[in-house]
Parts: sequence; structure tokens; C-alpha cells
Amino acid sequence: MATTTQIPAAPAPATIHRPKRRWGATVFGVVVLAVMLFPLYWMINTALQPDASLVDVGPVPTGVDFSGFTSAITEQGTNLLTSLAVALGAVAICLAISAPAAYGLAQFKLRGGKTIVFGTLITQMVPGIVIANALYSAYVDLGLVNSYFGLMLADASLGIPFAIVLMRSFMVSIPREVIEAAEVDGAGRVRTFIQVVLPMSRNSLITAGLFSFLYAWSDFMFALTLNTTDDVKPITLGIYQYIGAHVGDWGSVMAASVLSAVPAAVLLVLSQKYIAAGITGGSVK
Repeated sequence: MATTTQIPAAPAPATIHRPKRRWGATVFGVVVLAVMLFPLYWMINTALQPDASLVDVGPVPTGVDFSGFTSAITEQGTNLLTSLAVALGAVAICLAISAPAAYGLAQFKLRGGKTIVFGTLITQMVPGIVIANALYSAYVDLGLVNSYFGLMLADASLGIPFAIVLMRSFMVSIPREVIEAAEVDGAGRVRTFIQVVLPMSRNSLITAGLFSFLYAWSDFMFALTLNTTDDVKPITLGIYQYIGAHVGDWGSVMAASVLSAVPAAVLLVLSQKYIAAGITGGSVK
């Protein structure tokens, strides 16, 4: 007598619970984003209507006119290049000072290390005008007034405290075994720092360099205080003087403002993936 094997029935598929769309949060986020981007839109809108007065600018440009941008490039192009040179120099100085300092505070058992970090944070609370006035007296004695290097050095001081604290928090997470392995292979402290620590801290270096660039690019206080001539005129100082000389030409003023925002926006877009990335991803192959 043949026996039949009963095949168990397949279990019923589990019910998939899809999260409800939170339309309220989405609408709120869109509204907040629109409010934050409205000044940028109004700058571009005004720049495209150079012939209209400030009170007669329409909410939407009826025609595209790039004469404001042409005037801004002609009159402020040199100032843009000056800002770029000063900002890049400030980034180089900032990283050259803050990276070794952060490594020493993170990996070496320095006496009073926590006090040094706390003091570094305190320096961020000092008003910029106080530092600018003190630097001016020192710069006069050193002959650094109206010089590119002087402005680079001053702008670098804005980002050094933040860069030290940021990179130290990254370098503390570097496994000590990786550094000891490099030392066993015969690498000294300098070689270990350059060939091991810096590549592993790439994301923190990019983040610190980005913020240092933004600090230097948007600096106005040092540019106004430490320069008495037009030999070194960043774009922030150029726009300030530009408004005073051409207060009726708001189209060119807004065009220059838009052009000054482009480098910072491009850097933010290109470096956003490095800011939140992990630090030890390249330590293990």
C-alpha cells in the first residue's frame, strides 16, 4: 500500500509594514530650505536685473542680463584672485601647524594636555576685533602690514584652534598598534606621522582645511584692519568699498556677491563625502 507524503503548506508571506510618509515634516523641511536659500536667490535675481533700482527689482527676472556679472568680473576679478591666494595660503599654514599639534596632543602623553586643549577652545571666544587690534601693532613692528603673508598668517589663526580640536578627536581614534607597527618597521616619529597618521586622517584634514578656507575666504576684520592700501584687497573688502563707490549699481554688487559665493559652494559640494567618512578605513587592507 503506497503511502503519500504530505508537503507542508508554505507559510503565508509576512506583512510588510511600510512607514507612512510624513508629509508634514517634508513640507516643513522644504519651507525651511526655501527660507535659507531665499537670500541667494534674491542675489542672483538682482544680479540679472542690473538696470533696475533696488526697490524696483521684480521677484522673477523678465529678461536675462549678464552685464552686472561682466562689470563685477572686470572690477572685482583681481580681488577674487587675491582672496583665493590668501585663503589657500592660510589653509597651508593652518594645516602645517595644527596637524602636528593635534597628533602630539592625541598620541603623546603630554603633561597638561587637557589644559592645552581647553585653552585652545577658549581662544575661539576672543572677539576678532581684539585680535585684529593687537595684531596691527605687532605687524607694524614686523613689517607685515599690507602683505600677503601677513594676511595669510592672520587668517590662518582663525582656523588653527578649530583644526587642532577637530583633528585631535580623529587622531585619538587611530589604533596604537598601527603606529607601533610602523615604529617596529624602523619608521621614526616624523615618518610615521607623514606616511601613516596623515593618510589615515585624510578626512579630518579635508574637513579642517575646508573650514580654514571658509574662515579665510569670508574674513573681513583682518582684511580691513591689517591693510591700509589697495595692494592686498580681498573680495570682502572689495565689495565693501564697491558699495561705497557704486551704491546705485546694485546689480554689479549682487553679481560680485554671487561670484564670491561660488568657490565656497563648489568646495562644499566636492568635500561633503569626506566630512562624514570614517577615519580608519584605510588602516586595514
